[in-house]
Amino acid sequence: MIEIVRISRLELAFAPRPWPFAEARRDQIARHFDQLKRAKPAVWNGRMLLLQDYTVDGDVFRGVYFETDYASFVAWRDWGFPDATVRHCFSLGALRASDGGFLLGVMNSHTLNAGKIYFPTGVPDPSDIVGGMVDLAASVRREMAEETGLHADAYEAEDGWYCVLAKPHIAHFKVLRAHDTAVALCARIRAHLAREVAPELADVRVVRGLLDLDPMMPVTVTTFLMNIWSQASQPVP
Repeated sequence: MIEIVRISRLELAFAPRPWPFAEARRDQIARHFDQLKRAKPAVWNGRMLLLQDYTVDGDVFRGVYFETDYASFVAWRDWGFPDATVRHCFSLGALRASDGGFLLGVMNSHTLNAGKIYFPTGVPDPSDIVGGMVDLAASVRREMAEETGLHADAYEAEDGWYCVLAKPHIAHFKVLRAHDTAVALCARIRAHLAREVAPELADVRVVRGLLDLDPMMPVTVTTFLMNIWSQASQPVP
């Protein structure tokens, strides 16, 4: 079952601990990642955060992250999420143009999710930990800048989050209202991609309504978009 809830505040702590799944299957994980590297040489085994415990208390989402490596995460994902106590909890910057269109990225061929279409995002990592808490708003700003070249002066972030609960994924969407139109934003982002040696995105896609949805969009993204459009008093132009 997929659920979407409106959240006013995230309270996300960090508590180091071992991950039994990663420890018990370390050799298998290493072999799996070696095979992946041969197919996708640009993929690297960095450090990242996964969610252990969480609660939704009214309009507050609380959770506790632990640190692991990317290889363990990929194996967990590719093997059907065998540890059901863990969640992949991440944030996305839902960039909305001044004329109402949403802008999504098309993942490049060298990335692990080649061809998938979604908002700028990334796995939370240790750099998001500030004073023992995980700052997903900072993660949104970082990924938006890295993937699109757009910095915080290009948009205004709405208060709160749209939280899509889609076990084993938890996606927190932050709506970013851009100052430019969709056409202008596409031009800026494509210029940024052209300057990059190996951009994460191959292109950018504008969506305005149900007919623009694509099978390459994850269910978390389509759930968010349909929720936003359902709230509109009239069809999105």
